[in-house]
Amino acid sequence: MKVTKKIVAHLGPDLDAITSVWLIKKFFSGWEEAEILFVPAGETLDDQPVDSDPNILHVDTGLGKFDHHQLDEKVCAAKKVFNFLRAENLNLKGLNFNEEALERLVEVVNDIDYFQEVFWPNPTADFYDFGLAEILDGLRLIWNNQDERIVEFGLEALDAVYKKFQNKIWAEKLLKEEGVEFETQWGKGIGIETTNDAVIALAQKQGYKVVLRKDSKKQYVRIKARPEGINLQKEFAKLKKADPKATWFFHPSGCMILNGSVKNPKTKPTKLSLKKIIEILRGGVR
Repeated sequence: MKVTKKIVAHLGPDLDAITSVWLIKKFFSGWEEAEILFVPAGETLDDQPVDSDPNILHVDTGLGKFDHHQLDEKVCAAKKVFNFLRAENLNLKGLNFNEEALERLVEVVNDIDYFQEVFWPNPTADFYDFGLAEILDGLRLIWNNQDERIVEFGLEALDAVYKKFQNKIWAEKLLKEEGVEFETQWGKGIGIETTNDAVIALAQKQGYKVVLRKDSKKQYVRIKARPEGINLQKEFAKLKKADPKATWFFHPSGCMILNGSVKNPKTKPTKLSLKKIIEILRGGVR
């Protein structure tokens, strides 16, 4: 007879509890279909001794191995689950276990669980309210006493966050190892040939004034400048002149040039090389 595994969290689960559940269901072998149950904070399922049943795991409640309220150190429940995973190395090779991405994700959860967001830059800014922890708080107001529904949403959202972290780490590596820096009239630019579109926003955040990405498969080109008064209209005209058969689009903001798009299969990618486009952005082509 198959035994149903159970993950027990506290009522009104927060980001720490939900991340703990996510880690167990995603990376603990045999726990993918585990039932999720809820108890009052600090308690255990049916008042059983915590960790006494190998088929029941308590997270962020019960003062067991995956709780942290009995500790003085700042280690949340999700971080305890992650540290256990890393230490035990539980057949993780085939499970999309990206250690760096998970570590960075869990560190954010840990900071939030210990209220470190009050020390973030401009902590009352409205854009923070689009973060997952704040969204979960909002859902608790909308979905009152619907903990299963909130956890279900959180698990799917964490899948997306995890994917974003993996893509970001890849983009960081690409820019460092393969990015071609160049000077423009506005300051330093960088160009790269890759399928990873995350390099554009990341490079802008790193301070590059102009970022060029040529898709290494589809050959499409995206050029973006930081939105600080830079206008690429002259560069747009030069690109059209250099490759008039390609489909070029100049964004009304003045800081974006697009060539080709998966949204429009009729567009024609440019035949200009990354080197040639960089030359144009440098101002070397008239």
